[in-house]
Amino acid sequence: MEPEIAGCVARMIEVGSMRARKSPKKSRSLISPTGIITIMTHAMMGAALGLAFGLALILSNPPVANLLKHGGDSAAAVFVVTLVTTFAIGAMLTGIVFIIAEDKES
Repeated sequence: MEPEIAGCVARMIEVGSMRARKSPKKSRSLISPTGIITIMTHAMMGAALGLAFGLALILSNPPVANLLKHGGDSAAAVFVVTLVTTFAIGAMLTGIVFIIAEDKES
């Protein structure tokens, strides 16, 4: 190995070991900025899953696509908003349960 590459690899290993020696991460509580961000992240993941599920449902089930096509714009909007909201709320509640369980462990 060339000396420059060896020095670069040694620095990378040193930086990685310095990162590993940091103090353990504080536990996230629900009523903190970190907890709120975590809950909102779970809600956004749920919304994305709701959109993906809606698309999969429309593509795999022709009667649903036909119903949305003949229902107009409002039917499509209600379909999308219902799925996104349902999945977002479910993922947010799951995130709350995960945070509470994590707090009880520590």
